Amino acid sequence: MAKTSGLGDALYISGNDLSGDFTAIGNVGGGPATLDVTGLGKSAFERLGGRRDGRLEATSWWNPTGSHPVLSALPTTDVHEMYCRGTALGSPAACIVAKQVNYDGTRGNDGSFSFAVSSQANAFGLEWGYLLTAGQRTDTAATNGTGVDFGVGSFPLFNGQALFGAQAYLQVFAFTGTDITVKIQDSADNVTFADVTGLAFTAVTSGPGVQRIATASNQTVRRYLRAVTTTSGGFTSATFAVAVARNDVSTVF
Repeated sequence: MAKTSGLGDALYISGNDLSGDFTAIGNVGGGPATLDVTGLGKSAFERLGGRRDGRLEATSWWNPTGSHPVLSALPTTDVHEMYCRGTALGSPAACIVAKQVNYDGTRGNDGSFSFAVSSQANAFGLEWGYLLTAGQRTDTAATNGTGVDFGVGSFPLFNGQALFGAQAYLQVFAFTGTDITVKIQDSADNVTFADVTGLAFTAVTSGPGVQRIATASNQTVRRYLRAVTTTSGGFTSATFAVAVARNDVSTVF
């Protein structure tokens, strides 16, 4: 595929919006490794899917008060990254729990100073899903988000239900208050919603922060999904982004 413009896209890393400091996305990839299991009696290759993996590579500009403090830390713990291909409700989003493996600077003769940043998946591979927030969403009270249509999936006879669970990612950029819980609800008709078992994030009491959660691998998830916020102690403001990957085929991590 030819290169395309990334204007209007966003990149969130560990609860930080670094979209303005990144100039290019070089590689967003993943999936299972292929295992060659061709038998002696076969006349063509046979392959099985192996371990899931993923990577996200990008180029940033030097910004001593923006991306540099975040990226230069090169943490040994996992980082969470969310690349949003557009920031409208329902836009595709690539999410990864990864190790940031480099922060290599290049000084150009024209005075430019850019950095190559590569993140390699840890445990889950790279997952493509859809935004349940229009980029960043700010709630000042408990709110029911707008439903996003995930389609009929691989089994249209099941009325838009996927039978293989889902994973959800949360990036919290700022929070003021006592607590907020972000959870995912589903619906068959985009009217009547119910909580999805396993897709309620741990209550947030500060920001920035990140979480990844998942349902059981054989759980039914219906066609329409939305992000809902609730609170027990109250909050003044919460700015966050949510993406969900619904599995339309059997998925193992």
